[in-house]
Amino acid sequence: MNITRPERQFIAQDLTIDSWEKIETYYNDLLDRDISTEENFIKWLHDISELEAILEEDLAWRYIKMTINTKDEALSEAYTFFVTEIQPKLAPLEDQLNRKLIACPFTEGLKSDSAYAILFRSIENALNLYREKNIPIQAELAQESQKYGALSAAQSIEHNGETITMQKAALFLKETDETVRKEVFEKMGDRRREDFEKFDELFDTLLKKRHQVAQNAGFDNFRDYKLQAMGRFDYTVQDCRDFHQSVKSTIVPILKEIQQERLVKLGKHQFKPWDLDVDPEGKLPLKPFQKGSELLDGSIAMFDRVDPYFGDCLSTMSTMGHLDLESKDGKSPGGYNYPLYEIGVPFIFMNAVGSQRDLVTMVHEGGHAVHSFLSRELEITGFKSLPSEVAELASMSMELLTMDQWQEFYANNDDLKRAKKEQLETILRLLPWIAQVDEFQHWLYENHEHTAEERHNYWVELSEQYGTGLVDWSGYEDLQRTSWQRQLHIFEVPFYYIEYGIAQLGALGVWKNSLEDKPKAIQSYKNALKLGYTRSIPEIYAEAGVTFDFTEANIKSLASFVQGQLSALK
Repeated sequence: MNITRPERQFIAQDLTIDSWEKIETYYNDLLDRDISTEENFIKWLHDISELEAILEEDLAWRYIKMTINTKDEALSEAYTFFVTEIQPKLAPLEDQLNRKLIACPFTEGLKSDSAYAILFRSIENALNLYREKNIPIQAELAQESQKYGALSAAQSIEHNGETITMQKAALFLKETDETVRKEVFEKMGDRRREDFEKFDELFDTLLKKRHQVAQNAGFDNFRDYKLQAMGRFDYTVQDCRDFHQSVKSTIVPILKEIQQERLVKLGKHQFKPWDLDVDPEGKLPLKPFQKGSELLDGSIAMFDRVDPYFGDCLSTMSTMGHLDLESKDGKSPGGYNYPLYEIGVPFIFMNAVGSQRDLVTMVHEGGHAVHSFLSRELEITGFKSLPSEVAELASMSMELLTMDQWQEFYANNDDLKRAKKEQLETILRLLPWIAQVDEFQHWLYENHEHTAEERHNYWVELSEQYGTGLVDWSGYEDLQRTSWQRQLHIFEVPFYYIEYGIAQLGALGVWKNSLEDKPKAIQSYKNALKLGYTRSIPEIYAEAGVTFDFTEANIKSLASFVQGQLSALK
């Protein structure tokens, strides 16, 4: 693809955001503008959309550069400048624009278009939640939450005379030599112990500020505020609780069976915490690639075989330099696909160290990227602002849709089967973790006056409910009690996690459909992604050929399907 930034119709082509005044003039224009015809109204909406895309992309690049190199203070300062000097001043003006929009006589007429109806619903929701006194608190929250990435990125261990990141250290937990696994696990544990209190103190700060935001907006707790702020119009708190319970009753027993088989092969009665990632048959860890360039080239080839458009998306990102894939010192942990709404070509960030998990992360973020490309032509920025349940359907489906192409990285058929088996077992293992993290977050904010000790105790209680009872944490209880601290979402994006579980169910449905009629399933998947957020979540899932359903009956049916696929790999 040959993609260039679209010609700006409202904002100066050479705008540099280095002061508030350069932005304020555009908001004043939009607020003062006379809207006397529907044509004027549509033009006004497009001008707002252009301004939003430019501001969001500017912030995106600041975040991307900061996370690539957390040691560069200038990059951190550039991001901090935006979230402290620009964002707080945007909020009241955006609120005024929203009020002007909802009061406009032409708004009602556009609601006959479902895309605008959904957009206006979100705007009305934002109006209901807006409180001016929350602006400085939300700015503080943005600053505080970024400390999590800096703390995590600073963690490393010494091993074999080399300083390695925690991501690279985790690879040693797949080593067949238990002595090595235990040694590295204990080194990682010792390093994490240094930060237990720091992470607890950081979360206490976030908890207090989030509760204040919720109270200011008239809510009893941050959970209720946040679920409304996230626009969860299509399911409820009770649905979340049903999901938690369904996973406990349906997935955990299956996972226990799998783990018991692994224990037999390991010749043990219980796992130690360093045994969970090792191959039970003593095979070496899967190593699908050595360098980030190999990961990228192989991913492009795979995507191209699934659908040529998918491969073209990754190739375009590569040409434009919109990828940073390899793990390195000072880089924030994790991985993400950051949409860039003006240019319409996203950025993929990850910490590849050559593992199978990295391959999955690449195709996962690649699914998000394809979503950005397919929805980039939507005329309003708000149409591209996706609910997570839809965004994660795109990424998790891509993980499964590419599985039949993993021979690109595994010429050996046994390794290919191992990789596929690991993927499916990981899905079964992740669903309880997702449900546990979500249930934990509900408790955190429903009981906002809890202590750090109570927090750790409740996490252990949940670990017993979602665990198989086959892991012996004796001597390492403190590491189990604080393992929630490794979940970025709890600190940076609260309540953004159950979406992974919901979307995983949808993705399994997409994959199941592809095994029955691949061309039809791929086309349905693309059709759904093209919609952006111009339909309700259940309607988008229906377009993808699956149901928006996380009841016990549906989870049980999909789990049975996965078990069948696992049996075929034996």
